[in-house]
Amino acid sequence: MTNPDQIVPDSEGRSLVAALPSALRPYVQLARFDRPIGAWLLFWPGAWAIALANGVAERWDLLLWFALGAVAMRGAGCVYNDIVDRDLDAQVARTRDRPIASGRVSRKAAWIYLLALCLVGLIVLLHLNGVAQIVALASLALVAAYPFMKRITWWPQAWLGLVFSWAALVGWPAVTGRIEPPVLLLYAGAIFWVIGYDTIYALQDVEDDALAGVKSSARALGRHVRGGVSAFYLLALILWAGAIWLIRPQALALAALLPVALHLGWQVATLAPADPYDPLTKFRSNRFAGMLMFLACLVIGGTS
Repeated sequence: MTNPDQIVPDSEGRSLVAALPSALRPYVQLARFDRPIGAWLLFWPGAWAIALANGVAERWDLLLWFALGAVAMRGAGCVYNDIVDRDLDAQVARTRDRPIASGRVSRKAAWIYLLALCLVGLIVLLHLNGVAQIVALASLALVAAYPFMKRITWWPQAWLGLVFSWAALVGWPAVTGRIEPPVLLLYAGAIFWVIGYDTIYALQDVEDDALAGVKSSARALGRHVRGGVSAFYLLALILWAGAIWLIRPQALALAALLPVALHLGWQVATLAPADPYDPLTKFRSNRFAGMLMFLACLVIGGTS
């Protein structure tokens, strides 16, 4: 008999999780495999960089390796985050049923699981060139520090932006063998994109976070959250426009950003911060925003 309380409300595969053996179910949830949106969001900046560097045709395999790496390392990050946050998770309604916080997975088992996921990441790393490998490894310090940011700053979303955008800095040298100005602007824009969508995500937990003493950009912005997210998205678009201009300095090239700009504008215009479901819907829609940005990079990179 499946206990529905053991399946988190925002799972995208509730029926699939319920069908799994009870021993396996907590590990699927622990790595968030039932919520693939995180893997998509981790994958897209790397895919953008590969496309903008004109590497899709000759190095299409990189997209597959980055996809595998995104799934594995997002899972590893979630396991590590839940190990660190187990006490805080137990105080928040949305997270108190997570496998470690609820006691369904022990810390020892979680550490072993984390190591296994990291080994998958290592396999991906070995398929990159030397420069990309060094850049990828440099992200580990940022990843290790992230779970502690919500305890010391009102803007843990900014730190998440540094982490979740890092694949852009790996994807470009994986194609070109070096770091160049366009990818720095692409990365910077991705950071503001992450801050924007994760602020939307954090709207779900504002009340519980206040009770638990957890800081977030959603709490910091308060009633100005719509304006704040608008500013973050606008900065992302400006920086992405700069990256495209360095590749193809033509006004018409900037039109490639119009679809993603319209999508981000829709998110902000229709955002209902007090609605219990709308923030999650808007947050998940960023997988589509990532795809639109990938198509923009593919067009510009392929015609440069």
